[in-house]
Amino acid sequence: MKNISLIAFDLDGTILDSRKNISEHTLEVLSRCSQKGIWIVPATGRAVDGIPKKVQEIPGIRYAITTNGGAVVDLDTRKVLKSCVLSNATVLELIGILKKYHAMYDPYINGRGISQPAFIEHMDNYGIEPAIQKMIRETRYIVPDTESYVRETGYDVEKLNVFFLRPEDRELVREELKQVEGLIISSSLNNNLELNAQGATKGEALLWLANHLGIKRTATMAFGDGENDISMLKAAGIGIAMENGQDSAKAAANELTLTNDQDGVAAAIERLILC
Repeated sequence: MKNISLIAFDLDGTILDSRKNISEHTLEVLSRCSQKGIWIVPATGRAVDGIPKKVQEIPGIRYAITTNGGAVVDLDTRKVLKSCVLSNATVLELIGILKKYHAMYDPYINGRGISQPAFIEHMDNYGIEPAIQKMIRETRYIVPDTESYVRETGYDVEKLNVFFLRPEDRELVREELKQVEGLIISSSLNNNLELNAQGATKGEALLWLANHLGIKRTATMAFGDGENDISMLKAAGIGIAMENGQDSAKAAANELTLTNDQDGVAAAIERLILC
């Protein structure tokens, strides 16, 4: 299978290991792909500012699918090539719902996650593991009050990320949010929900970028592990799920590979492309 021209990969749980690092071996494999003229594309629920420097510096990397397809970004110019955002009014409606629950909510605006001290200083209260806490602290822009910031700036939002301590709260919120029109609800962790505008999926963004680059769908490959990766795994010419992935992601994939702690992305690329 050597006719692949674009490889898209999720970050957390996929290209990054459990400590949020990318191995030197995986970096070397991705660099070899770039040298062969294959586009290497991060496809993440993170905002563009949350993409690790080591990933952005992979030779030849240029484009990124961010916030689950809320924005497709040219990393060289920081120009947003395609966006699909939640309106300011919708986000304020969503925050109004979330405030009824024990939940931490961060809107992603203009390529950056926004949070407030009441959340950042108490992340243990929302069941967030240490490695993710570290990433959040490094990537968030802190404002006094998130809701006030959204209201006063009038900005639309690429994605609204929500963390929960109690699984039952997450399921109650998921059911309530199903009543909001034009909303896509997904998850990448066992304690979060990710809220996007209708049309903002990794799969639709992948197909748009492939078309933008003149690449056929059949010449694309995608890697993922979570619910928010399903659309991409289905859209790609070949979708590969991680062994550590959610069952729903595995069911959507054409193939499975090793876990994110075993360089599963690199292993599949070596087997299918670089052999």
